[in-house]
Amino acid sequence: MTHLMEKIKETAAFLKEKGMSAPQFGLILGSGLGELADEIENPIVMDYKDIPNWGRSTVVGHAGKLVYGDLAGKKVLALQGRFHFYEGNPLEVVTFPVRVMKALGCEGVLVTNAAGGIGYGPGTLMLISDHINFTGQNPLIGENLEEFGPRFPDMSNAYTKAYREVAHEVASSLGVDLKEGVYLGVTGPTYETPAEILAFKGMGAHAVGMSTVPEVIVAAHSGLKVLGISAITNFAAGFQSELNHDEVVEVTERIKEEFKTLIKAILAEL
Repeated sequence: MTHLMEKIKETAAFLKEKGMSAPQFGLILGSGLGELADEIENPIVMDYKDIPNWGRSTVVGHAGKLVYGDLAGKKVLALQGRFHFYEGNPLEVVTFPVRVMKALGCEGVLVTNAAGGIGYGPGTLMLISDHINFTGQNPLIGENLEEFGPRFPDMSNAYTKAYREVAHEVASSLGVDLKEGVYLGVTGPTYETPAEILAFKGMGAHAVGMSTVPEVIVAAHSGLKVLGISAITNFAAGFQSELNHDEVVEVTERIKEEFKTLIKAILAEL
């Protein structure tokens, strides 16, 4: 057994002992979006620092807690804050929670993030149809974990079509204007230059951010179904005069109620 597999099994066993058993869905909640976990009923809450082999979240807007319980009639395991490569975390750490979700029995993962819009403006919710990995990294480099998936996983349907169809139906019923597009992932922590954004637009990207891609790659490798939603919190570089994280937090605060309502309604239908 590889060292990574030992850590995954150790952590999964620890969480089971704490009562976090058999979740149906994992939730990865990005910048400013973690409040959804506060609505989980019958919660079991753990600080990341108390979980063996777990990473640390250091970014404003990420609470750093793991919450298990009932949401919209489903058993969920929610990350209030994710780990980022730009924080100095190896991709093994960034994606470790996804592997643990799989080991605990999750069938699907709902991934959210705050992103810069390339065409879409602040306040837009964008369903992710596909992604472009522009990080120059891949979390599957190294020894393959055969227990999870093949050496060369297919990424053609990383974002599950059936989940996206449900999301659009739910959004329509709620009167939510849910856009759809391609998310391009970079490492950060710098925001992009205007020239880079023009290049990304030419590549077919509708939003850009510093997360999500590593977790989705590992989820797809593990056979997990994925739904991804970006909260567009600002125009990307070149579309507005300056970029800062305070705006990201402010816009997510403004749209969080609509976001939470949408996610709960989608979960109820999955």
